[in-house]
Order: sequence, then structure tokens, then C-alpha cells
Amino acid sequence: MLRLHYAPRTISIATAIALEEAEIAYEAVPVDFASGAQQGEAYLAVNPKGRVPALETADGILTETGALLEYVAPQLVPKDPLRAARMREVMYYLASTMHVAHAHKMRGSRWAANQSSYDDMQAMVPETMTACCAYIEEVLPLEPFAIGAKMSCADPYLFMVTSWAPGDGVDMAPFPKLRAFMAMMQARDSVKALTARGML
Repeated sequence: MLRLHYAPRTISIATAIALEEAEIAYEAVPVDFASGAQQGEAYLAVNPKGRVPALETADGILTETGALLEYVAPQLVPKDPLRAARMREVMYYLASTMHVAHAHKMRGSRWAANQSSYDDMQAMVPETMTACCAYIEEVLPLEPFAIGAKMSCADPYLFMVTSWAPGDGVDMAPFPKLRAFMAMMQARDSVKALTARGML
């Protein structure tokens, strides 16, 4: 059985959503961020990066959300090469830009050493996350899914990253397409199941 190492409400839940959508049995293994377990010897033996998600498979351990999503839910990868590229375009943007903008609120030590630098990063988060939401609202179809009428691996990813936006100081009122997307995802059985388990 697959074992998913996760922390509640982190990007690792995107993989859990995909597992639920694919109806694949898995064991959810919590990593206690509050106690720093992600940097402990036991977890570093699983994922030397000290981050979630990590997925234990019969053939080894996989990390990085985009890779995990495609591994556990290949049916959510479009057959058409251009649409598959569009899906990855969304996921790479989320990984390289929006997730990083969010991380500046709490993870400044990854990029700087001075408190004044942390303060500057944190102060920018509402602006940078709002800009990310504006980009998504303008560029993505969201009809109703990220790249069109059918769900893809980009959707659990987009749902999780966008779920952080209100807490990052983003006013979601100007983004009706994105708000409709979030409501649609929250109504899915996969998301409801994870919410009931306290993972979301």
C-alpha cells in the first residue's frame, strides 16, 4: 500500500486529493510540523529535503507534488500533448511562483538571515499572492477546471495553493472565477473526505 507523508493544509494534501479521486488505497502518515518532525532523523530518512509530501511506493520514495500527482492519478493527465503541457504549465507556475510567494510569510530563513529581511518578505505576501490570484483569474480558463472542462492534475494543486490566499491577506472578491473554482472543489467527495479527517 502507498504511504503518504503529509501535514494538514499543506501542499501535500493535493496528492491526497488525487489519491481520493483515483480511489487508490493509501496510508496517510502525519508529519508534526509543530514539533519540527520534518527535520528529525526519522523523517529525513524518508525525505532528506525535510518537506512534505513524500510518497512511499513499492519501488521507492517519490517527492515533489507535481511528480506525485501524475504518478497517483495518470488518468488526470490529458492525452493530448498540448493540453498535458498546459496542465504542467499551471503546476510549474504554482510550484515556482505562487507557493514561493506564500512561503515568504513563514519560511524566510530559506532565503535570508536577518529579521529585517523576514519582515520585508512577510510584508510583501499580500501583494504577491494577490498578483498570483489575478494572473490565474485572467489567464486560466477555469471552465470549470484549471485548463477547461475536464479535471486534471493541476486542479488539486491549484485548490491547495489558492486555499492559502485568504490567510495571506488576499481579498478574493475581485476573483469570481477563482472563487467558483474553489467552491466547486470544496463540493467534491475527495475534498469532503479529507476535510472530515482533519487533513484540510
